[in-house]
Amino acid sequence: MTDAAGAFPPFVERPPWLTGDLQTLRNVIRRPFHDLSDWPEQRIELPLDDGDRLVAQIHRPAAPQALVVLIHGLGGDANSVYVRATARHLLSSGYTVARLNLRGAGLSAAHCRSQYHAGRSEDVRAALARLKPSSGPFFAVGYSLGGNVLLKYLGEEGRGGPLTAAAAVSTPLDLAASSRRLLVPRNRFYQDYLVTRMKADALAEPDFLSAEERRRLRELRTIFEFDDRFVAPRHGFADAPDYYARSSARRYIGGIAVPTLVVHGLNDPWIPAESYTGLPWNSLTEVVPLLPRGGGHVGFHGVGSRIPWHDRCISLFFDRLVKQ
Repeated sequence: MTDAAGAFPPFVERPPWLTGDLQTLRNVIRRPFHDLSDWPEQRIELPLDDGDRLVAQIHRPAAPQALVVLIHGLGGDANSVYVRATARHLLSSGYTVARLNLRGAGLSAAHCRSQYHAGRSEDVRAALARLKPSSGPFFAVGYSLGGNVLLKYLGEEGRGGPLTAAAAVSTPLDLAASSRRLLVPRNRFYQDYLVTRMKADALAEPDFLSAEERRRLRELRTIFEFDDRFVAPRHGFADAPDYYARSSARRYIGGIAVPTLVVHGLNDPWIPAESYTGLPWNSLTEVVPLLPRGGGHVGFHGVGSRIPWHDRCISLFFDRLVKQ
């Protein structure tokens, strides 16, 4: 745990979710439903410069105190379990919440001719510019790949962006290292699950794919192959290593100039702990790292509360800034 840990409740894994894998899979095993019906949903389309549109699903409490934009991870969308869990917790705490569907995901898919990737920070930039409230604090939270996009954006913007503060959960700061980790035999299940979701999303809009791209997609078996043979050529990268090098948040994190909470479990089965332990956190003056030994990948099911620990930490972090 880092020096920042004292400002937040300690994380202790809740039985029976006592390993990184069980923490990661708990939402799949239990399939919790986080009901948001107490806060009616408004859908807003956010146009992008190339004609695509993103869809944000916005919920407002009776007396809102700030707006928080939630950005999902790889293979997910605004209805992912972890997004809805954070949304319910923040709405119950008085925050307005916008659940953003990235390009080609969820409700955005019908309005897009291409898809998100880990380096597409220009989409977050455009979405935040359109969602920015006229007054009051403005926050964002990114999970996994969405966290990478958000941290990259923050590093590029410095103090020039609209956000008051941000948080990132289980972010693959080093995309190449995470890709290699998912190739190890013990992660075969995760690899197959993610690749199946990624291929299904890409093939869902066949009108935008060439016959060669459709054939290539059906042959892909790993995330590296997907990134190397599909993502890279479609988005102007030479290959997967070039995509990873140019898109990894680790390259940009030194430029972050607004308060940013970074939450990561060192037993995350998808992301090597070294991606975090090797960073010079003391020199990143605006970044607050929370690095407990447990928690898995976007898990953090801890003792003392059924609300995920990362959600409680995020609300504490934002609360302090709202009250300043």
